[in-house]
Amino acid sequence: MARARFDTRGKQLMADFVSCLVTLISGKDWHGQEHLPKDGSFIAVSNHVSYVDPTTLAQYLYLNGYIPHFLAKAPLFDVPVVGTFLRAFGQIPVHRGTLRAKEAVDQGLEVLSGGGVIAMFPEGTLTRDPELWPMVPRTGVARMALATKVPVIPIVQWGVHRILAPYGKMLWIIPRKKVTMVAGPAIDLSEFYDRPLDTDTLRAASDRIMDTLTAMLEEIRGEKAPEVRYDMRRKDPA
Repeated sequence: MARARFDTRGKQLMADFVSCLVTLISGKDWHGQEHLPKDGSFIAVSNHVSYVDPTTLAQYLYLNGYIPHFLAKAPLFDVPVVGTFLRAFGQIPVHRGTLRAKEAVDQGLEVLSGGGVIAMFPEGTLTRDPELWPMVPRTGVARMALATKVPVIPIVQWGVHRILAPYGKMLWIIPRKKVTMVAGPAIDLSEFYDRPLDTDTLRAASDRIMDTLTAMLEEIRGEKAPEVRYDMRRKDPA
């Protein structure tokens, strides 16, 4: 593995320090690195079960030579230390429910046009599914993918919830927990390229992305996901 290189020594040292911390609390069971593009921009998508997920996904990409740019909730940028860290590493704030919401997509498109890597959780938040299966996705990933036609690489992870449960506050770091991460081939979205970017197209492409992640997670867990995906916009599954 060849770690990514930052433009300043300070950022490099900080990235290495954070990576070491992640290694201390998570045992690597990594697969599928051969599916990561050798050059050019791409969107990495993953399932989301714990607040630790971004760090394990970032480490997977970083130690394989990529600097990921996450779309993160805007309030995080106001948290002392955390906000400074996010801004220093070029992470993108998402102002949900405001007139500035589109800014995140625009910034993401700029990163991709410059050859960078965007990392996203299609659900937009931690899964509410009782068994931690992926939920009905938002359409932000599909919108950027269809606008740029860059590869969308699925990276499924499992085991992070044993370090920090969904919405939990207690880290369980002893003994160190194994975290399985598997990257798959780029998701084929070509059939949507020539369609208008309307709700139906974005929803169909988003479902293709989430279907892929769910199928990969089924293999890791050795279980079958529910036939009906959880929809957090309703009180019960979709």
